[in-house]
Amino acid sequence: MSASLSTRDLDRLIDDRADEGWFSVHRDAFRDPAVFELEMRHIFEATWNFVGLESQLPNPNDFLTTTIGRSPVVVMRDAEGKLGCFLNSCRHKGAMVFHTNAGNGPHHSCPYHGWTYDTGGRCIAITSQRQGCYPEAFKAMEHDLARVARFDSYRGLLFASLSADVPPLEEYLGDAKRGIDLVVDQGPEGIELIPGAVSFTYNANWKFQLENSSDTYHFIPTHTSYIGVLEKRRSARAASSGASAAAAPAGSIYEDIGAQAASRRGCFTFAHGHVLMWGDNPAVSARPLYPMLPEIEKRVGKVMAKWMMYVRNLTLFPNVQIAENASMQLRIIRPLAVDRTEMLAYCVAPKGEPAQARIKRLRQYEDFFNPTGFATPDDTSAYEACQRGDEARTLDWQQGYARGLTEVKAGGNAESEELGIRPQTSTVGGYRMGDETVFHGNYRAWLELLKRGVARK
Repeated sequence: MSASLSTRDLDRLIDDRADEGWFSVHRDAFRDPAVFELEMRHIFEATWNFVGLESQLPNPNDFLTTTIGRSPVVVMRDAEGKLGCFLNSCRHKGAMVFHTNAGNGPHHSCPYHGWTYDTGGRCIAITSQRQGCYPEAFKAMEHDLARVARFDSYRGLLFASLSADVPPLEEYLGDAKRGIDLVVDQGPEGIELIPGAVSFTYNANWKFQLENSSDTYHFIPTHTSYIGVLEKRRSARAASSGASAAAAPAGSIYEDIGAQAASRRGCFTFAHGHVLMWGDNPAVSARPLYPMLPEIEKRVGKVMAKWMMYVRNLTLFPNVQIAENASMQLRIIRPLAVDRTEMLAYCVAPKGEPAQARIKRLRQYEDFFNPTGFATPDDTSAYEACQRGDEARTLDWQQGYARGLTEVKAGGNAESEELGIRPQTSTVGGYRMGDETVFHGNYRAWLELLKRGVARK
């Protein structure tokens, strides 16, 4: 495609005939630098992005740095305790003021010429200003750090937008908020990130990660090494205890692959590209949360407690995912190029959970997630293989969006009614079905934002 794309060009990237039994995405969506440029401008830099948790900034003068699209930003709690989000760019020559991931301090100076800012973003000192012979026009200018256009929070999750032309945050999240509630309400005091973030890159398009978190179809073919390790562990425990492998106690929610394969799975899609994949959990006793189940039921009710014990992967479009299967992981997606993506990942836990539950959570997290675990290297290798394969220029269309089409229905189902939500679409099937219609919600929002942005140029 050309560097300048029209709305008609964009329409050619998605073949959305779901009502006729077909949905597909053109490979240029993953390999064309012109498409990537539009994604940065009209998606990441034009809508709400997740930027952190309030619990990461517990004290006055705390700060954390992140990005919105290509823009470096800093989130700060000022001396009075008020949160704000600013472009991490000195007003003088544009240098980044904050160069660490997080920290605390009342004043921060640009390392180039020393302009100094407080945690409310105010410019409190311009180096040698009296001797600078500045004109009156300069003195009348705004020298504070630039605030992002919109900044808000829901249940302690912080979101920001570089564009003011976005709906209110709660409207943007819609019924996907219930997925956040199922995470935050696991502890009476909410959730926290366990210290120790992991950052890594892979050489492929960001949307492969967007899809993967909701994709159960890939698990058994992709993670055969992990499944093999689980089988060896079961056999070893059975041998040491004198019991059969089938009777050996589970240590991971994936321990009994046969039981997982027989479980029910479902998906919801929501407005603005948010999606929720869920599944009942035959190994619920392996969950770190399980010992707290009576307290949780008393606090939030049996329905919400039941859903907390399910396997769930929530994607809040465009840049954050909360995966709750083995342990619980928060993933932040940062596209770097059409064929390169950075991921930032944390282990998430209820505040104040018992020490034994925390230990179990960390061991499960280390076992499955991150580049040192069993799952992430398999997944990122698959993304890179897809990226390389998409360079086959005589092939135009992906066929990976039809699985589950005969089961998808507009609106909700019994499960959504139980949660009190109204999704745009819903499905229920078995583990082996591996529904792919959940991706349709991502790409419909993706296309809408791109077309809206191009139309306004």
